[in-house]
Amino acid sequence: MAVEFDFKDSYDIHDLITLVSVLRAPGGCPWDIKQTHESIKKNFIEETYEVIEAINKQDTEALKEELGDVLLQIALHSEMEREAGVFDFHDVANDICQKLIIRHPHVFGNVSAEDEKEALNRWDAVKLKTKGMKQQSEAMLKVPREFPALMRAQKIQQKAAKAGFDWDCADGAFEKLFEEINELKTAVAENNKKAIADELGDVLFSCVNISRFFDTDSEEALTASTDKFLERYLIVEKLAQEKNIDMKTATIEQLDVLWNKAKIIIADKAKMEEI
Repeated sequence: MAVEFDFKDSYDIHDLITLVSVLRAPGGCPWDIKQTHESIKKNFIEETYEVIEAINKQDTEALKEELGDVLLQIALHSEMEREAGVFDFHDVANDICQKLIIRHPHVFGNVSAEDEKEALNRWDAVKLKTKGMKQQSEAMLKVPREFPALMRAQKIQQKAAKAGFDWDCADGAFEKLFEEINELKTAVAENNKKAIADELGDVLFSCVNISRFFDTDSEEALTASTDKFLERYLIVEKLAQEKNIDMKTATIEQLDVLWNKAKIIIADKAKMEEI
């Protein structure tokens, strides 16, 4: 027996809320009914990354679809809490509206913000005050451990910098990186696996520190480098096949020649695209 639902040519957010409620109600979808916050929490991450993919590809149709998938996750989690009598979607919408108004005193209050940096400082100041935080360490502890590691490191470093705990310039950050690399070499020489893991983490943390001084997002930078490696590797693999070279048994010198050839091919391709 079909459930009752008002079919239309065009739906809005209120219809989405109703639809999710119908799906989880008795007689609805067995899969939707069974889900909990924990069972679908990773779906939220996946959908968010698919939004990022659509943005990176500048695919507006995909962006519209993926934003809808993210909105569905919000509606599902809100519906679960409505069923438990805690809060609902409207409470979520109300809270974010209240937050936006409070954290934009330069728009809705009597203070000003002349540029993007000052606006962000206003936001951070209000955030600390409304959350009852008096020290940056409290804000740092609020950064979720579940964030991607590079993103978390950069956010925590940014908050430390706001408290004055930072190098005067990039030179200090570079010196720290070299120091950590030497400590990693020592750990490797001693074959101390725990120390290697610790020092490798310090090297990565130091690299993130450097990225801040040049307004570079470390997460995006690593993604781009991984893309670059993959593009070159695919060419190396193709060249190896053409030359009947077995990559598993080839010498590092042979592979290095192919790698450099791949770099030249990509550089030439980029020049042609510029013309």
